Amino acid sequence: MNNFTQDEKREAIAQNYAKIALNDENCSCNTNSCCNNNGSSLNLGYTQEQLNSIPNSADKGLGCGNPTTIASLKNGETVLDLGSGAGLDCFLASKEVGEKGKVIGVDMTREMLEKARANKKQNNYENVDFRLAEIENLPVADNSVDVIISNCVINLSLDKQRVFDEAYRVLKNGGRLAVSDIVLTKQIPDEMVTLDSYGSCIAGASFIKDLEVLLKNSGFKEINISPKSKSKEFLKEWSENIENFIVSANIEAVK
Repeated sequence: MNNFTQDEKREAIAQNYAKIALNDENCSCNTNSCCNNNGSSLNLGYTQEQLNSIPNSADKGLGCGNPTTIASLKNGETVLDLGSGAGLDCFLASKEVGEKGKVIGVDMTREMLEKARANKKQNNYENVDFRLAEIENLPVADNSVDVIISNCVINLSLDKQRVFDEAYRVLKNGGRLAVSDIVLTKQIPDEMVTLDSYGSCIAGASFIKDLEVLLKNSGFKEINISPKSKSKEFLKEWSENIENFIVSANIEAVK
């Protein structure tokens, strides 16, 4: 069993995403994990039309799905993206909610936030706001958000209960959670758990039943976690045999 400290895990995650942000090419992880190895988000569920509608530099080839497809965003809504990266999902959401809506992106990586803010400025996304923070401590007011989205980020958190507690706090009554993330299908062997795997959307994954408990503890209702078996095709590129232990899933719930 590994004996990595919380600080070591946190540093591995931060370093991994700082490197991605500073690389101008898509899918620039120091491992294949948490990246679409083919360098295209088309394999993750995005359409070519969606990708053509946003800045190229906003798409880092990260993630494990497309949360905007399950979020059912409406004009005028306020959307919060947990772990917004270079802004891909925020910019897609921006078009859905329109001028009367608002999108808030939160990310803990300064380098990634700088990339997102540059994309916003260069492309005049007036209804998008990027904030530097950890998703366990959201700089967002209580009962102020209609929809929370996130793409392959909550698995990285070392305190997932706190993440869901914070999500519940900032959502309005009736607000919804629409997340794409990695879940466990089988316990990952100790020899496959490395510091790098914590920063690569692998070692921090949870079983569906455990996520359901966390969501219920926070107060969420109408919880639905749907594994996507087709995701095993791109997961094969992340790490050898890892598709036997994890799968991408849609995670939905309502306050």
